[in-house]
Amino acid sequence: MSNADTAGGDGGPEMVQINLRLSKSFLEDIDMTWEEQGFNSRSEFLRYAARDAIKHPEFSREGWKQIAASEYERRSGSAELVSREDVIEMMDRGEDEE
Repeated sequence: MSNADTAGGDGGPEMVQINLRLSKSFLEDIDMTWEEQGFNSRSEFLRYAARDAIKHPEFSREGWKQIAASEYERRSGSAELVSREDVIEMMDRGEDEE
């Protein structure tokens, strides 16, 4: 990890540069996702994802794995679509079982 600081030129918070190692295929997935989601850059997307993870710690790692698996099944055509309410209910059930 790098400790190289970069000034927040717009008067915003000071930004710190870090290095992150990812598999090539995961980085390709990230690149496809940030572009599809309308983010301006990969960095903006990763900051958003990290901020979201900090602000919403109630989403467990297992919950994210289930969401990712469901999304893969949906994209591959091997699963039915579920509503937002169904996903919330599934997440709530998962926390009660722990």
